[in-house]
Amino acid sequence: RRQRGVDVGLILLLSQVFQFGLENIPPVTLGTLALNVFLFLKPLKPLLKVCISVDQSYYQKDWQRLLLAPVHHADDWHLYFNMVSLLWKGIKLEHKLGSILFGYIIAVFSVLIGIVYMVLEFALAELLSDPSYKMNCAVGFSGVLFALKVLNNHHHPGGTSNIMGIHVSRRYACWLELVAIHLCSPGTSFAGHLAGILVGLMYTLGPLKMLMKATAG
Repeated sequence: RRQRGVDVGLILLLSQVFQFGLENIPPVTLGTLALNVFLFLKPLKPLLKVCISVDQSYYQKDWQRLLLAPVHHADDWHLYFNMVSLLWKGIKLEHKLGSILFGYIIAVFSVLIGIVYMVLEFALAELLSDPSYKMNCAVGFSGVLFALKVLNNHHHPGGTSNIMGIHVSRRYACWLELVAIHLCSPGTSFAGHLAGILVGLMYTLGPLKMLMKATAG
């Protein structure tokens, strides 16, 4: 982390929150945003101690990274873009699903995406005979946001999205966005974003929703 200066991204984020109005942001969305902002200002550990990777999380058995990685961010702009996206998706989905189910989804997705991310990185390392993939270390909430984007498109079908000037059906928008973000920002985690899409599809099209309902109690 760079030395703390004026966090323009954080200031813009707070401006966005007040534009929405605190009273208009449902509790789980607001609580998730507040947790991410708090841990940006007061991180529990340095980024290299919370980021998730095959080497650190699986081989070194540091499983707490599954909980810590999604709620820590590299810088104020990373936090800003992720949290603004959370506001838009969270408000729509929490009103649609209810706060309890939405909170349950956030919690399960956060951990499961980390596991799928490690599976993808391990597979790439083995297929390409390149152990560096096992060292790739990712932080941030964007994987969860990709999963929520899949979920949001499932509950609000139809229409199109504009991705870099290209109009595409919302059903496929997440795939184009996955590629676009990777091309525009090569330092982002392609595997982390892909893991989010896959977990979202596991919930909307696969067995994950049934499993979560069965274990909800």
